[in-house]
Amino acid sequence: MPTYDYVCDACDHQFELFQSITAAPERKCPECGRRKLRRLIGPGAAIVFKGSGFYKTDYRSESYKKAAASEAGGAASGTAGSSGNAGANGHAKGKSGAQGKSAERAGAKDHG
Repeated sequence: MPTYDYVCDACDHQFELFQSITAAPERKCPECGRRKLRRLIGPGAAIVFKGSGFYKTDYRSESYKKAAASEAGGAASGTAGSSGNAGANGHAKGKSGAQGKSAERAGAKDHG
């Protein structure tokens, strides 16, 4: 339920009233008793974020944080290449996925 601001045009009394959205606006001033009360149009309520947990990194697990820290440390130490099986010219050693499977199948046919 929202909080509405009211002002009395007769006595300039201002106050807030917590009421339902579907409730009719108040007309009678609680200070002077005249029917000169008017509901003000305000900026609305601000959203207040309290506590932690509003960033995507706040809920990371400890294992993720440790892995990220070790990767950051490894990149800073100047390791060459992103893969451990890269050769001097940057090409991967060994067979890639499709080529390796074809070679395995050919070898299996020869032996069995």
